[in-house]
Amino acid sequence: METNQSERRKMVTMPHDDFEQMLERAAERGARHALHEVGLDGEDAAHDIRELRNLLDAFNEAKKTAGLTIIKMVVTGLVMAILTGTLIKLKLFGGAQ
Repeated sequence: METNQSERRKMVTMPHDDFEQMLERAAERGARHALHEVGLDGEDAAHDIRELRNLLDAFNEAKKTAGLTIIKMVVTGLVMAILTGTLIKLKLFGGAQ
């Protein structure tokens, strides 16, 4: 029973609205601090973030294009190998008889 009372003495009570406002201020302060730490604060912050997003979009598009190009090259190589093998098998190149 005594520990229960000592725990209650450590608790702070406040109205719910005040608590919500305090949480919002803390979150905003934390977000501003985090943006400042990475250099994305100030007047140009919105522009810088848009540029970063555009850069990420371009990078992702380049990765996708590179992957598709590699797949196309492999498929083309396989088709050419099969075609070459078929032509040799049919002796269209005048191969050994």
